[in-house]
Amino acid sequence: MELSKRLAAVAALVPEGGCVADVGTDHGYMPIFLVEQGIVKKAVAMDINRGPLERARMHIAESGLSDRIETKLSDGLKKLKAGEADTVIAAGMGGGLIIRILDEGREIVDSVKVCILQPQSEISKVRKYLQEHGLMIEKEDMVEEDGKYYPMMRVLHGEVECYEKYEYIYGKELLRMRHPVLKEYLLREQGLKESIIRKLYVHSGSRRTKERLDELRTELIYIRQALACYEQGGP
Repeated sequence: MELSKRLAAVAALVPEGGCVADVGTDHGYMPIFLVEQGIVKKAVAMDINRGPLERARMHIAESGLSDRIETKLSDGLKKLKAGEADTVIAAGMGGGLIIRILDEGREIVDSVKVCILQPQSEISKVRKYLQEHGLMIEKEDMVEEDGKYYPMMRVLHGEVECYEKYEYIYGKELLRMRHPVLKEYLLREQGLKESIIRKLYVHSGSRRTKERLDELRTELIYIRQALACYEQGGP
């Protein structure tokens, strides 16, 4: 089983041993890979939709792993019992959905050792939610695949640090480790924002355009703060 660059990076954050629950498993590739590679002993593949879960069940059977990977039709973590897994993965979904899954499954989240999260949006809200609920981002990674940038994180229970606004947006750990993909992303975003500002400035007569310019200038401030932090060697 080969994973995409994004999923391979997510898999690399999973601690060895134990059992992993993959929320929104889709085709089941992640749990199959983790078990095949000996990273985990067993897994639970979970999805809210019957179609993807049935495809996952077929792929699991074809891989000869039906005795080590269980499938569950579940909205988030609702069908997972405490003690069934020590690691939870929620990858490839919106940040708002990840927050809902963590919030509604709080009893399960409290029972596991690790959560591996890869939000596709609203990542600053995810980081803030984690901080407010005693969940510490121990490690982050970021990859570029097909022109898109994907940050991801490994989360533990523990003492959380204070964050600046730009650290919520771009990742305190990514800045601390001076991640090369993060710098590439920051420079790209800086160029895009500056280009849009120049174009909008010509037509800045309307109220909405002025509001958008203010938003972009604020976003640019955070990007420049992150770049300055990066160049100084992290927070």
